[in-house]
Amino acid sequence: MNAIEEARTLPARSLDFWFDYTCPYAYLGSTRAQAVADRMGVKLTWQPLLLGGVLKANGQPQNLFATRSAARVAYDAEDMKRWAKRLGVELSMPAGHPLRSVEALRATIATNVDPAVVAAFYRAYWIEGRAISSPDVIADVVTKAGYDAEAILAAIATDSIKDDLRARTDRAIALGVFGVPAWIVDGEHLYWGQDRIEQVEGVRRASTPAADAPKTGKVLEVFWDFSSPFAYLGTTQVDALAKRTGATVVWHPMLLGGLFKSLGGPDVPIATFSEAKQRWLLSDLERWARVWGVPYKWPSRFPTNSLKALRLYFALPAEHRDRYRAATFRAMWADDEDITDDAVLARCVGDERVAKAAFATIGDDEVKAALRESTNEAHARGVFGAPTFIVGDDLYWGQDRLDLVEDALVETRSDDRALRA
Repeated sequence: MNAIEEARTLPARSLDFWFDYTCPYAYLGSTRAQAVADRMGVKLTWQPLLLGGVLKANGQPQNLFATRSAARVAYDAEDMKRWAKRLGVELSMPAGHPLRSVEALRATIATNVDPAVVAAFYRAYWIEGRAISSPDVIADVVTKAGYDAEAILAAIATDSIKDDLRARTDRAIALGVFGVPAWIVDGEHLYWGQDRIEQVEGVRRASTPAADAPKTGKVLEVFWDFSSPFAYLGTTQVDALAKRTGATVVWHPMLLGGLFKSLGGPDVPIATFSEAKQRWLLSDLERWARVWGVPYKWPSRFPTNSLKALRLYFALPAEHRDRYRAATFRAMWADDEDITDDAVLARCVGDERVAKAAFATIGDDEVKAALRESTNEAHARGVFGAPTFIVGDDLYWGQDRLDLVEDALVETRSDDRALRA
């Protein structure tokens, strides 16, 4: 087996799927969970938790949607639809989301966490838009699954069932869970989200290089900043993606800190994450690097000021920018070099004469304006993080959305506008 992580023992021994009904991504993950366990050759254990309790323990607001910008909320809604389409499942945001789930979770425990009951509650919430903690809905769900509705409704009012849900939630928190879906492999390896299945399974999939596709007129726009580890990882895959799809890549540098400021957000969002999420994020970055086989090391200088490095990009002749961009990303995120240092940046340019000429113009108004205009364009087009990929009018955020980006490029019509999910 070609293992992704050295810390994992293959084959795996166990797989726990932690969930609450109120998260659409947990719903999407639930539709894949059994197939994942089957491929891993392990028993799947369904683990209900109260998401509100997890969020509270991690200092997060109870309604995450209410804390996000309008652009982010719109993006999230579209992202859910894209994943549902890709997975071939129904999904519809219920009115009044998030709806109360605690009684439905207790009822699930009262049925010994029957997978059929789990699936039925998810269907009631995310397809039928029903209030799953109402007695009528609970009775309907459990009756159809073969349970005595009256007995289940009586059970969910007992202290033993209430304590059971609290204990499960506390155990999840102790394991480092900060959101759902959370997958725990062998009781210790945590993965968050429904979009990291390869990492959960722990085995790098064999791949054969695809033949270069002919140019098709498709355009892939990439918004990035050297300061983002996610942008570094994502940009390492762009050239291969373009070759597979025949797309032309347009690179858009932006000053991420300036973008965050214009959106009213923190300069360094990672610093606002809970300790549990920060720990997971650091391991997640390492996993993505191993999945893609690219060098990566968390830098000793973070956060870093990327302003000079970005301005130098615009000061360079166009034919030198690709090499410089890749080399500067690698300098920071693989070699732990200081990209505020002129000598480091000059080495990334790779041509002493060209670097000297670029540094001579780095402070010109034209160069400063180019970065400012590119950042303003990002804001105007709904970008809120890096990396962001745009195909036609459709925006994709994160290195973990490249599968969806590829779907869009494959589906793009001749007028370069992506088919909508």
